[in-house]
Amino acid sequence: MSSAQRREQLISVARRAFAERGFDGTSVEEIAARAKVSKPVVYEHFGGKEGLYAVVVDREVRALLDRVTKALTGGHPRVLVEQAALALLDYIEGDTDGFRVLVRDSPVASGAGNFSSILNDVAHQAEGILGKEFSERGFDPKLAELYSQALVGMVALTGRWWLEARKPKKEVVAAHLVNLAWNGLSHLEMKPSLESTEE
Repeated sequence: MSSAQRREQLISVARRAFAERGFDGTSVEEIAARAKVSKPVVYEHFGGKEGLYAVVVDREVRALLDRVTKALTGGHPRVLVEQAALALLDYIEGDTDGFRVLVRDSPVASGAGNFSSILNDVAHQAEGILGKEFSERGFDPKLAELYSQALVGMVALTGRWWLEARKPKKEVVAAHLVNLAWNGLSHLEMKPSLESTEE
């Protein structure tokens, strides 16, 4: 096995181990045993568990962010919400181990960030889309940031739930997310207030 092939093997093995047991629950010994190599081989390629974990997280951050970013290009705003929800659910379905690694508490910062930074990047992109829509409809575009955070949070938390539930099918989950988000957005009040605080 070449050095590059060995490196990829170790990343793959570590990704699975971190998904199953988390950073703290995974040891260099376990990774080496699963890869059928000695511990020094892991240290030689990554400098230790932290270096290997950072590479795994960095790859997953980039993969998820690429999917969602591609989903947020072109189309009607409702279609964009659909595409973004499906992109996240597709990632969870196809890269379950990667998503499990991302949603665990990350003790090591990666070059690309972590799940929280992905959500902030996606919310920032959604903010631009919502801001334009708000301006066209006479709403305060400054509120687009608040709404984009709410939308992205709703989809992300539902994704975490669906990671374990896996029912209903992802298309049904996405349709319900879009139903709540879109129908809620299409009936926004110009100046909402809390009924419980009114006298």
